[in-house]
Amino acid sequence: MIYFVTGTDTDAGKTVVTAGLLAAAGSGSLGLKPIAAGCEATAAGLRNSDALSLQAASGIKLPYEQVNPIAYQPAIAPHIAAQAEPEPLTVARLTPLLPTAAMAQASLCLVEGAGGWRLPLNHQQTMPQWVAQQRWPVILVVGMKLGCLNHALLTAEAIRHDGLQLVGWIANRVDADMSCYQQNLETLQAMLAAPMLAEVPFLADVNEAAQHLTAAAQRLQTKSLN
Repeated sequence: MIYFVTGTDTDAGKTVVTAGLLAAAGSGSLGLKPIAAGCEATAAGLRNSDALSLQAASGIKLPYEQVNPIAYQPAIAPHIAAQAEPEPLTVARLTPLLPTAAMAQASLCLVEGAGGWRLPLNHQQTMPQWVAQQRWPVILVVGMKLGCLNHALLTAEAIRHDGLQLVGWIANRVDADMSCYQQNLETLQAMLAAPMLAEVPFLADVNEAAQHLTAAAQRLQTKSLN
């Protein structure tokens, strides 16, 4: 099963959650990060820390270039970084870069977005247009911090407006000192018309995320989301 993972903001914890789900899912898991900005120049080429995390957590091992085919060095919006490159960033460019054979073999394939939901690819196209073209159901990672209620509700509304299925959301506590955490969580549970798949506490070691995501990974693999 293939899902697209988005977040309420740039630092909502998409990668922590995605890598945790992949690790929990085991040998049949595959994580992809089609677009990444803020990459480091290495002897092997540009490398992004988020994409490397997904590559390491995946049970199905692919070359880095298949995990993250579009990599930009500047830590800026991808469509702005693309303006300095010879090839534009478009919906049509993305699909041929997908490792479709490996994706078909995976028991759980997670395609992680960049930034929040309404990510521009250029001045005319956005990431949701590509996700809609692929017909992938969406998982929303809610970065639990001040302001998350507005961000989560607006993002869920936008996902549905774009004709896509929000199959569930994951609460990821990014602020250890968030006031009224439980009340905020209960508000989202009442107002987001999708199941809460998991709750990830604030973690000193992000590698511990998998233990909080085991049940969610099993549900996603078996499509048991009701």
